[in-house]
Amino acid sequence: MEDIELVVGRIGKPHGIRGDVTIDVRTDEPQRRFAPGTTLRAQPPQGSHSPLRALTVVRAKWHQNVLLATFEEIGDRNAAEAARGIVLHTRISADEVPEDPDEYYDHQLVGLAAYDLDGTHLGELTAVQHGSAQDLLTIRTPDGRDTLVPFVAALVPEVDVPGGRVVIADRPGLVAPYPDEDGTGEGGAGEDEAAQ
Repeated sequence: MEDIELVVGRIGKPHGIRGDVTIDVRTDEPQRRFAPGTTLRAQPPQGSHSPLRALTVVRAKWHQNVLLATFEEIGDRNAAEAARGIVLHTRISADEVPEDPDEYYDHQLVGLAAYDLDGTHLGELTAVQHGSAQDLLTIRTPDGRDTLVPFVAALVPEVDVPGGRVVIADRPGLVAPYPDEDGTGEGGAGEDEAAQ
């Protein structure tokens, strides 16, 4: 099977004067992904002039719940400041699974069929967006709309990768439109009626 690329973190602000940086961790396995000697693909943010395309981990450690990393290619505070915002990627085998059975890689989720609690088909999971507070699942509905669902247990109570499905505790306006937005006119006046 071919390899899959995962986002494992984003470089934050410098820490100290020797080139250490904070990492906005995007992996549930930071000790594994930021092990000394690991080389990560570096993707500078749009508009950046950073020449960095790969970074090799020298060391990583936790400091007050923040992961600090030292990379061979970032030698001082100025270089650390210039590297701010770089997204870090690693490659894994497509058949590799996370150590925690309740965690998932993006490629395992993308393509799953989405259903509500009653078994009604809601659409397809097309992307995972990683936010600072929580991840969001993009669900493309049969009518072509993209909706975002917070990836939390209360709203996504079941993920069945082998079965090819994810269950969403849908609420009005989350994935399915509000009754007055579905084009049937139920639940309120349409735009044309409201304008008169």
